[in-house]
Amino acid sequence: MKGFLEDANYSIGLLDEGATLADVIDNCIYEHTHTGKKAFYVGDLGKLVRNNIQWQNVMAPIKPFYPVKCNSTPGVLEILGTLGVGFACSSKSEMVLVQDLGISPENIIYTNPCKQASQIKYAAKAGINIMTCDNDIELKKISRNHPNAKLLLHIATEDITAGEEMNMKFGTTLKNCRHLMECAKELGVQIVGVKFHVSGSCKDLQTYIHAISDARCVFDMAEEFGFKMNMLDIGGGFTGSELQLEEVNHVIRPLLDVYFPKESGVSVIAEPGCYYVSSAFTLAVNVIAKKTVEYDKLLPSGVEQTRNDDEPVFTYYINDGVYGSFASKLSEKLNTIPEVHKKYKEDEPLFASSLWGPSCDELDQIVENCLLPELSVGDWLIFDNMGSGTLGEQSTFNDYQRPLIYYMMSFSDWDEMQDAGIASDTLMKNFFFVPSCIQLSPEERFSTAA
Repeated sequence: MKGFLEDANYSIGLLDEGATLADVIDNCIYEHTHTGKKAFYVGDLGKLVRNNIQWQNVMAPIKPFYPVKCNSTPGVLEILGTLGVGFACSSKSEMVLVQDLGISPENIIYTNPCKQASQIKYAAKAGINIMTCDNDIELKKISRNHPNAKLLLHIATEDITAGEEMNMKFGTTLKNCRHLMECAKELGVQIVGVKFHVSGSCKDLQTYIHAISDARCVFDMAEEFGFKMNMLDIGGGFTGSELQLEEVNHVIRPLLDVYFPKESGVSVIAEPGCYYVSSAFTLAVNVIAKKTVEYDKLLPSGVEQTRNDDEPVFTYYINDGVYGSFASKLSEKLNTIPEVHKKYKEDEPLFASSLWGPSCDELDQIVENCLLPELSVGDWLIFDNMGSGTLGEQSTFNDYQRPLIYYMMSFSDWDEMQDAGIASDTLMKNFFFVPSCIQLSPEERFSTAA
């Protein structure tokens, strides 16, 4: 691969051993307080290096294919590409992004379950052959537009969790797999493997056992039709926790050894997205407005019993919301707790509070209820674990602009990359040294990823 793009509009702060993530955030807030108080991210790209090492230690030889839609910022894609990670793309724009990094077509899979014909044609022209399919209409569309396509049949999993329906939105049944193979045989389309996906919210790891067993059934079925299957994609759903990774590995490893042993020639891949990036990004937002509101019954547990009627309840508006960095809040619960940046006393009173984005839209609620010290307009809040699902395609609502992104990496993580033999002169051009004793200037020391 070509390595880092020479014209990429960003750089990475290489921190000495005396500097920390908190130092970077403090210095950026200091600068933003004087220059405009814009929301911003700090991305610790060293976290990607550490997570990749952890993956290799626990999950090897399962090869990771990173879902680009999870976080498509150039620093993330180039670091992961340099680490040898493959990419799972859901659109033409994502395929173009990773191709511009010099990633070979063999390390790209096209995973959108509902593909546009024009984008299938683009994949064919680019030599991106591996793609997923779960119905006969999609199969016929692929056969017309990509004669060299190699399909992974996407099978449904029955991961039933509290408050959620069975995961049957995408994925076909075992019974329908036979029909799809009959259609593929008639159309002359290659089927080379199976994909399934288990949600990260699924608490029953037995779901993996059922899914791998079902995949084995599809492989056996394929032999009857003369298909030579050589790939199993176990999907995503990896949260980033080392414990969860080890628990999943403990469950799937014995079954993989039995059903898909090394000598079978089947390559096993996965699509870890938030595993790599969620904990690598921290978001800092600024309070732009404040209201005192009437007491609301929807308060955190225990607040109603202890609350004094004279205590105020606060609503705060911040300069980022669900039409920006908190877009995932529209479909799932926020998995991070806001932290107040300013120092306050341990015995300082906490008040029932809610946080809203800047759009004044009724959907733009970020945190319904939380306990915070009283804040002022201009104060900063910090959200960690913000790297997943927040840095993909930009919204155009109310002229939203993505917050600035400040990339950093510690010397120890840089050394890990050098030890792994993946640090090049081209890569080094993206780094600059950041002493722990200086104030960082976003204009002079960091470029931004727009």
